[in-house]
Amino acid sequence: MPLSYRVASGNTSDDTTHVETWDQLRELVGRVDFLYVADGKLANEKALRHIDAIHGRFVTVLANNRKEVTWFQRWIQDHAPTWNEARRRPARRHGDPDEVWRTFESPLPSAAGYRVIWVHASAKQTRDAATRAARIAAGEAALEALSVKLCGPRCRLKSVVAVESAVERALEHTSAARYFSTRVEEVPEESFRQAKRGRPGPSTHYVKRVTSRFMVSLSVRSDIVSAEAKSDRTFALVTNDRVMTPAEVLNTYKYQPNLERRHAQLKGHQLVAPVFLKDPVRIEGLLCCHFFALVIQALIEREIRAGMKTAKRASIPLYPELRDCCAPSAERVLEIFAHVTRHVLRDSEGTVVRVDEPTLTPHQLQVLELLGVSTSVYTATESALS
Repeated sequence: MPLSYRVASGNTSDDTTHVETWDQLRELVGRVDFLYVADGKLANEKALRHIDAIHGRFVTVLANNRKEVTWFQRWIQDHAPTWNEARRRPARRHGDPDEVWRTFESPLPSAAGYRVIWVHASAKQTRDAATRAARIAAGEAALEALSVKLCGPRCRLKSVVAVESAVERALEHTSAARYFSTRVEEVPEESFRQAKRGRPGPSTHYVKRVTSRFMVSLSVRSDIVSAEAKSDRTFALVTNDRVMTPAEVLNTYKYQPNLERRHAQLKGHQLVAPVFLKDPVRIEGLLCCHFFALVIQALIEREIRAGMKTAKRASIPLYPELRDCCAPSAERVLEIFAHVTRHVLRDSEGTVVRVDEPTLTPHQLQVLELLGVSTSVYTATESALS
């Protein structure tokens, strides 16, 4: 459930907002022992030390450029972590293996002394390997295109330094520089042309001209590829909680996408952007309305899912073609009522002559029952219409 919101400038970095957000939540709930879960922007020393100093608890993920991640990538080359299964989910497609998450608590804490929990994700292993293979293929294609350019008659790269710079740029553009070992060779090329104009004959003199052509040879660094493959499928969580098990830390962090669902509704279904207002006060007012709409959507979803749990229904036919839905969204609930209308006919004096009440389908009646909404809200009385 969205609890609060704050409007900030569009160029505000996320890592500068967590201290104020945590303080606001602390005042709202009246205590500090709640668990604060956020993405990698929380993993900055100022925010973590602020929460830890007031005895708060947090769970976040470490970015790949942190020293703790670099240390683990070196450490795993010579050590075998003891992974323990913490979470399992059935495969989304028939025939695929289950998605499994395993955890391992790092023998060394973070730079600030917090627990570091390493997570091994089977699905992430496939993605990491595919990403690396795609980068290597893109790097080879870029160097092949550069080789074709070097063989052209109008190539403007006239020195080894210029060619080496072009190779570096090509690999950096594909993020594949670390996977290749390259070498640029200068090959002399001789050509002859007549010293003077005219038709060539037995006594024609020729002038030899020596130019340089460049060849790029490359090889994939198998040592780098194998070293990276050992740390595939892993990411690090950091927390200052000393009681939770590594599996509990992972399950707590994996719940975060449910929070991100609200951002998806805000940017998708509610279409918060673009905003064609210039006055900051009006922009804040518009975003306030969006926040209220977000709360209403969350309440609708909470109510209907609670009603399904009470009615012991695992799913309801809410999707198109009456397909089952186990987690109804507010967008779909509102969509099935979009065409429900009431027609009121009045005479020239404003007196109600006729009222055509909407006819609700069994599908809509079922949703209203789960929401705890009476069907009488769709029926008008004479006093209400007069």
